[in-house]
Amino acid sequence: MASLLPKYTSLSHAKQLQAHLITTGQFQFRICPSRSKLLELYTLSFDSLSFAIHTFCQILTPSTNDWNAILRGLIGSPAPTDAFLCFSESIQLHSHIVRKGFLADALLGTTLVDLYAKVGDLDSAERVFDEMVKRDIASWNALISGFAQGSKPTEALALFKRTEIMGFKPNEITVLGALSACSQLGAFKEGEKIHAHIREERLDMNVQVCNAVIDTYAKCGFADKAYLVFESMSCKKSLVTWNTMIMAFAMHGDGCKALELFEQMGQAEVDPDAVSFLALLCACNHAGLVEEGYRLFNSMEKSGVTPNVKHYGSVVDLLGRAGRLQEAYDVINSMPMVPDLVLWQTLLGACRTYANVEMAELVSQKLVEMGSNSDGDFVLLSNVYAAQKRWADVGRVRNAMKIRDVKKVPGFSYVEEKGVIHKFCNGDKSHESWREIYAKLDEIRFRIKEYGYLAETSFVLHDIGEEEKENALYHHSEKLAVAFVLISSSTGTPIHVIKNLRICGDCHAMIKLISKIYGREIIVRDRLRFHRFKQGYRSPEIFFLIKEKSADPFVESFRWKPQKNVANGYFFNGQAVNPIPVPFEIRYPDKQLPALLSDTNLNII
Repeated sequence: MASLLPKYTSLSHAKQLQAHLITTGQFQFRICPSRSKLLELYTLSFDSLSFAIHTFCQILTPSTNDWNAILRGLIGSPAPTDAFLCFSESIQLHSHIVRKGFLADALLGTTLVDLYAKVGDLDSAERVFDEMVKRDIASWNALISGFAQGSKPTEALALFKRTEIMGFKPNEITVLGALSACSQLGAFKEGEKIHAHIREERLDMNVQVCNAVIDTYAKCGFADKAYLVFESMSCKKSLVTWNTMIMAFAMHGDGCKALELFEQMGQAEVDPDAVSFLALLCACNHAGLVEEGYRLFNSMEKSGVTPNVKHYGSVVDLLGRAGRLQEAYDVINSMPMVPDLVLWQTLLGACRTYANVEMAELVSQKLVEMGSNSDGDFVLLSNVYAAQKRWADVGRVRNAMKIRDVKKVPGFSYVEEKGVIHKFCNGDKSHESWREIYAKLDEIRFRIKEYGYLAETSFVLHDIGEEEKENALYHHSEKLAVAFVLISSSTGTPIHVIKNLRICGDCHAMIKLISKIYGREIIVRDRLRFHRFKQGYRSPEIFFLIKEKSADPFVESFRWKPQKNVANGYFFNGQAVNPIPVPFEIRYPDKQLPALLSDTNLNII
């Protein structure tokens, strides 16, 4: 019977076999290979999971092979959570398996762990894992991957370490889960150890593993190390490899290297896909390459790639960062598809940056009409009003949040020190070294003022006094994290901070000065990108040269406007300019005005 199954081409044929098994009594045999194969056929070949579940529930004593067949079908379902709930209603899954003693079978236990992880029930996955009589490396892989993909990266890394202690040899799947956890935590040291294991065991012959290593180094703040892995790969690079490396440069704001790599990709005869162009547009966003980004967007169709909503979102972000808000608004309205919430939220963020109240109100109304209930939308609009000291409007937004029961996501930051991950929240005093941390912040506060630092209190969204605003700013989570590493690590070592939200402008300016005063390279990864600070400068730094009105037609006045209004650290013709933004003049004694001043005749960094 089992030999006939591969020849069945329709569901009706399979049902005929099931009818034969039932009428001959074989269907209720304790071990029936044809029955197990039949369940696999229903789920994998005929996409009839509901009928497979119905059939399974008719079996009085399912074998481990039957369980594996139905559970693999649930895992492979397009909507595993819905399928699992449907199955759970038919049978008390976990208790039944335990009662029957099936957890003695490693394959079935592993499949069940994998299923629970896929549907997001990590507590049940861990419970099944703990109850398993026998575990193999696949069992460990299932739970490590489940933790890593289920926003429990710390637990995933801890389990990975247990794997080796228990004598199991990590394979490709094991290291993929562990590297994913390192990426989320920014755990560079742990990632390095895993990479060393990968090289020793020659797991780097697998392109997926190499891609994960590149991604991990990039997300831990080391685009240079990611590129070394990319360059030294002994296996053939896939399209995903190229895309991962381009996105790594994009995250680090190195648009030029991303564009160069894209050219190399073409020379290697690798055709770009939608992800390639999305990575390039992100690179142009972070590097301020507006026209280049536009050119790439318009070239997509020629490359056989149709722009989707994410590509349009990147163009909106590109224009918004450059202050071209009306153009960004027009792009959204001209899209061939319905704009999603993210596009309007992107434009709202640009309104916050450029304090455009009218546009912010218009965009907020669009978000309300679309049913958005995101805390970020309310916070951004509140930011815009607070920057203009329109406290009544700030109060109105806060009341709307209360009515809708919208909670603001709390900001927190991670740092890795001596192999231990430390987490800080705003105003945190739960850390065992909090007194030393706050004392260090007081020292920093005193020293940075000698360099002309002024707290950017516009980022505090409360109608309180300036001193109270400054105190609130000083205790942001990323500042606490930086202060902790300063008191815990040796002089000169880099500091790596992972933040779940966007870094605020005040933290940005303050961390720049900390990098100069304490001689530390500080790398902050926020929700969108990396910010690298060294010797008081951010790399790469982007500025706009703004022309100002002048009474004398033969005197042109200009001022530097850094991107996102961040002060400190400018260059003009290779020379450092006063860290406090000051206007300057260019005079023309011969009364001949030159062509439009542009960055082509200025060395602007």
